Amino acid sequence: MADAPRTAEAITGPEEFARRLDEHDYLADDGAATACFLAVRMGRPLFLEGDAGVGKTELAKALASVLGAPLIRLQCYEGIDAAQALYDWDYPRQLLHLRAAQAAGGGTDPDRLESGLYDRRFLLARPLLRALEASREGPGVLLVDEIDRADDEFEAFLLEFLSDFTISIPELGTVSTAAPPVVVLTSNRTREVHDALKRRCLYHWMPNPGFEREVAIIRRRLPEAADRLVRQVAAAGQRLRGTAADGPDLIKPPGVAETIDWTAALVALGARELDPDSAARSLGALIKHREDHEAVRLTLASLLNGHDTAAVG
Repeated sequence: MADAPRTAEAITGPEEFARRLDEHDYLADDGAATACFLAVRMGRPLFLEGDAGVGKTELAKALASVLGAPLIRLQCYEGIDAAQALYDWDYPRQLLHLRAAQAAGGGTDPDRLESGLYDRRFLLARPLLRALEASREGPGVLLVDEIDRADDEFEAFLLEFLSDFTISIPELGTVSTAAPPVVVLTSNRTREVHDALKRRCLYHWMPNPGFEREVAIIRRRLPEAADRLVRQVAAAGQRLRGTAADGPDLIKPPGVAETIDWTAALVALGARELDPDSAARSLGALIKHREDHEAVRLTLASLLNGHDTAAVG
């Protein structure tokens, strides 16, 4: 495919893509590797949806590394608008330029002053414009992170952008590219994203990993952690997410990102296995809501006792 990065041409299928992601320290399952392969091969945006902490953003970063492409990230938030995603003018620099021109005696020609003010050097490129300009050297990877935090109007604008990959700047003209970026959108499903945007994309739901897979992920990120500790932490993560029948009911169960953080905290404390003292002192790396923190502390003893079989199994 002409629009795909050159490094992707040698990737013959999902299995090869999974191997390349593995080389960049991302352990992708078959579904994620297939979704990435098809998104690149077909030139379609990839919509990743799943709970917070399952690795959606990290997958986009690993994808950029595999393709040898720059990663350009647009972090969405409530109230974001098109200007904050496209471009803005550097008004302080424009004002300094205007004063300098007037001081030099060039302030008598309004047309000349205006053309000087709206020069490319005064344009602040936001992520979408940067993605188009970067793609002139070869397709980059555009990460639109947490699109579910934006509002309906921004979704509609983004849908239009993804349809033609063109930006119109009245003062300078139209910016487009013959090699559109590889686009990855992520959602934590805090609200439903409109079907029109999803239909434009390839969709992939990213589930929380099973026990053995979580163990493998933590080991990859923290090879210095003791094997028993890693397995105990992974078992705790499985229970706290409700994947075990006797896990507590939490407002915000921890994702894999949090079990990695917890393992790192335990390693920093010198722990080689989970014990009540180190677990309680480092719980803030795992649990981020006060109510959940209290619930886990109250059940900490039973939580740790339930690890022995999984830790050595």
